[in-house]
Amino acid sequence: MNNAQCKGKKLFARMDMKNMYRLPGFFLLIGICCLFASCQSTPEATPKVALMWFDATANFERLSTPDSIDFYLEKIKSLGFTHAVVDMRPISGEVLYESDYAPPLEEWKGFRREKFDFLGHFIQKAHALGMEVHASLNVFVAGHNYFDRGIVYSDHPEWATMVYTPDRGIIPVTAEKHKYSAMVNPIDASYRTYILNILQEITRKYPALDGLILDRVRYDGISADFSEASKAAFEQYIGEPVAAFPDDIFKWVKGDNGYHRADGKHFPKWVEWRAKVIYDFMVQARDAVKSINPDISFGDYTGAWYPSYYEVGVNFASRTYDPSQEYDWATPEYRNSGYAELLDLYTTGNYYTDITNDDYRAHHRAVQNETDSHAQSSEWYCVEGSCERLRGILGGRPFVGGLLVDQFYNNPGDLTRSIEMNLRLSDGVMVFDICHIIAKDLWGEVEAGMKTMNN
Repeated sequence: MNNAQCKGKKLFARMDMKNMYRLPGFFLLIGICCLFASCQSTPEATPKVALMWFDATANFERLSTPDSIDFYLEKIKSLGFTHAVVDMRPISGEVLYESDYAPPLEEWKGFRREKFDFLGHFIQKAHALGMEVHASLNVFVAGHNYFDRGIVYSDHPEWATMVYTPDRGIIPVTAEKHKYSAMVNPIDASYRTYILNILQEITRKYPALDGLILDRVRYDGISADFSEASKAAFEQYIGEPVAAFPDDIFKWVKGDNGYHRADGKHFPKWVEWRAKVIYDFMVQARDAVKSINPDISFGDYTGAWYPSYYEVGVNFASRTYDPSQEYDWATPEYRNSGYAELLDLYTTGNYYTDITNDDYRAHHRAVQNETDSHAQSSEWYCVEGSCERLRGILGGRPFVGGLLVDQFYNNPGDLTRSIEMNLRLSDGVMVFDICHIIAKDLWGEVEAGMKTMNN
């Protein structure tokens, strides 16, 4: 097949279906026959992608000049990374660009940056290197509890989610100082308008931006949200009053090993409703972003631990997957909240120190991630097992397996193994975060793992 035929084949493959149906039937049939006859070779596999995450606050001083951005982009490009994920709205709710809605992040831990177009420079330099830039924004969070900082402290305390605690009852999340994220109530209409304005604003301001990756599109945990607003919305959803709130959802029961959850009669529908709340927002967010730039990638980042991720109200699976066949917390209707089909790019945190299934079987580690109310254990909780199961619940849709670098401070060789396993069994790798690699000089381990890129 010559070059002209190749170009014609690619053009035909990209042709809009609406225009194809305008062709006379004879020519359409001939075109289809030519398409299949022109090339007998196996289609090329989709290239793997490699995402390096740049956290906003952890790298605030380090990335305070264009030269430093250039240095680290060139560094990761040399190792085979294809994407820079740039955190533009950390959990404080401040942003790293000039916004009409959100306060600017100009100072962090006593360091104040000189003003320059941070994201604009990232885009310009990365594109010159042949890399993509995706802006990450934390969504349902608006304050940092460790510093009493953010818009839920300064402007909108009513946005803070209400959490049902075992020992203190229902309190605002800002009173839970062991949690660093001051999460918001996902059903709050005024907050939704606010965050959608921000998503549209950054899309509009940076037309060359390749994508958005949403983070923390979720509830705070199984303890949220127990506000009166959520109670009323849930009652409307099920069509009846909740006589005993929160006990008819669940109650905390103290045992010999601490508190455990005793589920009430409405718990299954509560789980279903919360997942629908998040699904509906994802539809809304995608539509809002695509209305500004239809070509921008709409992405999402979640934890990988699906068996317990219902606790944060998130169903990142395909709608073709029915979790009620496997899990007692899922109703048959829960599958309708699966939002995998809404995403152009999905990355998930395979945040496990066991890499292979054999590692898990040897150690049988119980893993309690940030979003979990209690520890979990199964082959889901190793990188290999997670990738295998994610492929199934996502209906075969692509996903990028992620890793948390600081989990490997004491065993850096497993950082290499985790990169290799994510590259082998998922559609790429996401490394969180570059600050950890720099802090412990783990570039050699990253380089060794990245040698498997596209192999």
